Amino acid sequence: MPRSIGLGHIARQDDGIAVGIWGGYTLKSAFQPIFSFREGRLLVSAYEGLIRPFRDEKPVGPGIFFSSIPDIDRFQVETLARTLHLLNAGVSLGETASLFVNFDPSHFVDAASAASALRDVQGVLREANISAERVVCEITEQETGSDETLIRFVQALKGYGHRVAVDDYGADSSDLKRIEALGPDIVKFDGAWTGRLLSSGPGVAMLTDMVRAFAQKGIRTVFEGIETGDQLELAESCGVSMVQGFALARPQLAPGAFAEFEAARESERRRVLADTVEHLERGKVETAKRDVSSNRSGRTFGRRGT
Repeated sequence: MPRSIGLGHIARQDDGIAVGIWGGYTLKSAFQPIFSFREGRLLVSAYEGLIRPFRDEKPVGPGIFFSSIPDIDRFQVETLARTLHLLNAGVSLGETASLFVNFDPSHFVDAASAASALRDVQGVLREANISAERVVCEITEQETGSDETLIRFVQALKGYGHRVAVDDYGADSSDLKRIEALGPDIVKFDGAWTGRLLSSGPGVAMLTDMVRAFAQKGIRTVFEGIETGDQLELAESCGVSMVQGFALARPQLAPGAFAEFEAARESERRRVLADTVEHLERGKVETAKRDVSSNRSGRTFGRRGT
């Protein structure tokens, strides 16, 4: 398989963290935790990879950096960003932590562009030693270059074992069509739009209905942009699957300080595993008891019939 486009622009620091080199910019990964509600607690269930550009060792706004990239180079830069996040997740996140990475649908103008993106991701996953099921491929809000190509690309991602998320779901009437066409596993609600709805009773009721409707289709939901404790409580009341925002945790440059989050998540994973094993063992015992009882009943019936 050809070497990844992104890997050609990667340098490794002494601590193993990857940085990207593009023109006069140094690109770094930041990870923001995404939390799930579990029995009245919040536990990290995933992270989103976010690019952080630097020039002459000074931070530059991501918007400024991306606006400086010519259209002809945008596909390569997006590939580089994904490569950075996957490599750094392999070094700095837990072995089972899920990672959201972005895909801009405007790049998929034909089958060749989609095939290139697929090859690249699989190659980087091997380099990073990350399994496909840990990666959530987030389709961003840009217009697609080709609806048919994007749909086939998403189907291929699922075929490799990735989950798919649709980003920035909101007031746009085209959002539902995009969800129906792509059939995602996860829908992320636009933070600004969600924030406005959470500020009123009718808005909260509307969000609750949407979350319930997606859940009935087997689609999990994320509220982005949670910035206050009140918003967090209202989000939980809506039944949303996951939440993300500054009220919970800010993005941190890799390797980050996620040890506390990861320890809590691992503890919960072990508890669930232990509960599952206990449930299975209890089931085996009950089955054995029923078998013994059934055998006894059978023998008694046989004696009565002779």
